[in-house]
Amino acid sequence: MTSLPTPAAPELVCPAGSLRALQLAVDAGADAVYVGLRNATNARNFAGLNFDDAQLAQGVAYAHARGAQVFMALNSFAKAGAEDTWYRAVDAAAAAGADALIVADSAVMAYARDRHPALRLHLSVQASATSYEAIEFYRRQYGIQRAVLPRVLTLSQVGHVLRHVAVEIEVFAFGSLCVMVEGRCTLSSYATGQSPNNAGVCSPPSAVRWTETPLGVESRLNGLLIDCYAPDEPRGYPTLCKGRFDVDGQRGYALEEPTSLNSMSVLPELMRMGVKAVKIEGRQRSPAYVEQVTRVWRQALDSAQASIDRFEPAVAWTATLDRLAEGQQHTLGAYDRPWR
Repeated sequence: MTSLPTPAAPELVCPAGSLRALQLAVDAGADAVYVGLRNATNARNFAGLNFDDAQLAQGVAYAHARGAQVFMALNSFAKAGAEDTWYRAVDAAAAAGADALIVADSAVMAYARDRHPALRLHLSVQASATSYEAIEFYRRQYGIQRAVLPRVLTLSQVGHVLRHVAVEIEVFAFGSLCVMVEGRCTLSSYATGQSPNNAGVCSPPSAVRWTETPLGVESRLNGLLIDCYAPDEPRGYPTLCKGRFDVDGQRGYALEEPTSLNSMSVLPELMRMGVKAVKIEGRQRSPAYVEQVTRVWRQALDSAQASIDRFEPAVAWTATLDRLAEGQQHTLGAYDRPWR
């Protein structure tokens, strides 16, 4: 009896919020890194992060010299009347030699398609394309060659999409989860007046306040109290969806508890489905975080490629990811819904 060939391991796509993070990710085994510019064109527009034109060129050169690719995240939506900022970002990516753009806005896709037809287009998770029909629309209209699926699909739904699309599919493998459907969140804009879909951050720094009180450190977003931490308690990124609130006399995470997605246990299934790439979330995290997570996932992918039928996450890998996970805990998220 002839055994089936082992499916190819997916590409490992890793975050790079800085040049140092890019270098460490590439050296730790990333097949590709994704980066953003220092403006609202990307959805991780934090002070102190991201690239200027010179750093972008340097990062692309570093990655290409070591056989890795660089994807430019232009994954926020262009503001009416300010489209030129996004168009200039497309031009900057092309000039620097980026291998692909990760795009959500259809006008930006059209610009890239018409001005830089040789530059690959990847449909961002922010586009919220959860069906093969939606993905096919973007392929026909704008020529996308890959789609990043939102983190709301079960494994069977991912497989259904893969069986019907004519483009590559990329899924999230590890990192912070979001209770919202990507690209459709209005919760932060309700509190701050700035949408994360085009401001580039869930919680604009100008709206965040940390205040020492006798009861602990209060975290506020535009004056709204969203959490209070004990002196020795780790402090999370201050977002409304992961705040703790009093509901019916009980204090807790009313919307979403801080936790990280970790899909390593279902890696063989993702490979057999034909997933082209697995993505690590975390451009806002430290270079050390990026290096450690990349190294673990590189080892896991190589192990699965060598023996997919006997693959199991190593204890050391799990321990490292547990330590780095948001809230020091992880989940399969929507991939596993036993109640369905």
